[in-house]
Amino acid sequence: MFEFKLPDVGEGLTEAEILRWQVAPGDTVQVNQPLLEIETAKSAVELPSPVAGTVSVLHVDPGQTVSVGSVIISIEDGNEPSGATGERASSAVGAGESEEVPEEKPSVLVGPGPTAAVPRTRRLARRSHSAPAQAAVTHESDETIAGPRLGAARAKAPVRLLAKQLGVDLTSVVASNGEVISRRDVEAAAGRARPTQTTSRLAAESGDRETRTPIKGVRKATAAAMTRSAFTAPHVTLFLTVDVTRTMDLLARLKADRDWTGVRLTPLVLVARALLMTIRRYPGINARWDEAAQEIVEPHYVNLGLAAATPRGLIVPNIKDAHDLSLRGLADAMSELVATARAGKTSPEEMARGTVTITNIGALGVDAGTPILNPGEAAILAFGNVRDTPWIVDGEVRVRKITQLALSFDHRLVDGELGSNVLATLGRLLGDPGEAFVLA
Repeated sequence: MFEFKLPDVGEGLTEAEILRWQVAPGDTVQVNQPLLEIETAKSAVELPSPVAGTVSVLHVDPGQTVSVGSVIISIEDGNEPSGATGERASSAVGAGESEEVPEEKPSVLVGPGPTAAVPRTRRLARRSHSAPAQAAVTHESDETIAGPRLGAARAKAPVRLLAKQLGVDLTSVVASNGEVISRRDVEAAAGRARPTQTTSRLAAESGDRETRTPIKGVRKATAAAMTRSAFTAPHVTLFLTVDVTRTMDLLARLKADRDWTGVRLTPLVLVARALLMTIRRYPGINARWDEAAQEIVEPHYVNLGLAAATPRGLIVPNIKDAHDLSLRGLADAMSELVATARAGKTSPEEMARGTVTITNIGALGVDAGTPILNPGEAAILAFGNVRDTPWIVDGEVRVRKITQLALSFDHRLVDGELGSNVLATLGRLLGDPGEAFVLA
């Protein structure tokens, strides 16, 4: 029997929440087959099976938070169960006797492991040789082992989680095949009872005046990081209104060009390109403050972060060495980054070592804001909504594509002159991109 313990998936994390199981007791699994999805303080990740075999027991339910090193699933892999040796040892001792032995401390695959506990002992019962050997049984409810019993019908763990998310009472669902409740059965039941799918609506119908949601995972880590950033780095924000008509025209021409077919070009890609070009001229905006060493560190690279709002909270994955990418390469990298973030598959590594960040508040229909720095970075750029706006051009009022740029920076690193130069240069590039914008 192989007992799979929760590993540290990166950066010394000590706990994770079980989001959903992708297997159930009785399922056959192969090496590297995804077993479950967990959420850490950084992101949601899938854990693959390190062995092949048959799932025996799921030790934790979706929604539970467990420590690194805790057993989360047992898989029958054909090897002798870990308790067999102890069984034989106890049977060799005379009947009616007992022995206290230290309980084995859970081993840790990676990272610091669970919080240290007071050592405990467990009592090993000794049997008479004449007594028949009896295998130890872990008492679990029928729901834990194979899903809730509904007559002859059962529901596997992923289906139970789906039912919980959709607000469907499994006791009212009839399995279409008479044996196992499927995802389709749950979705069909949800379609017949739409009002029960919204938590807030359920709360309102029950008379509750408020809904409480535990602060954990990505949202908890984000809140701590934003608080630390806001009260550590002295923030200054500068604003600039820019006529980006020519940039939007350039975007339209590139989209119509057959050479750019299949490339996902957006206004944000061109803004990112302009920011990277600006950093070449003013590398100080890409620096960081090292409090421990009392040094200003200026990287010779740009790991461009993109703030992404996900159902689990705000995350800021970054494109490593974005300064080396062409416009096409940047567009592809941004498209992949966004898709990964929306799918909840961003890894801790993809969020580490960012140097500067862009937040696209315009995608939400917002004109401007004062963004908070991603901890450890000197600047963050907010790109506002692009609107048709009356604008004076050559003494005449015309309708132009106008946007707002807001640059927040750490005033310990960036003074008013540098911040103003960066924002003004960025505005000039977006106001008149030219050929250099594409080729540089």
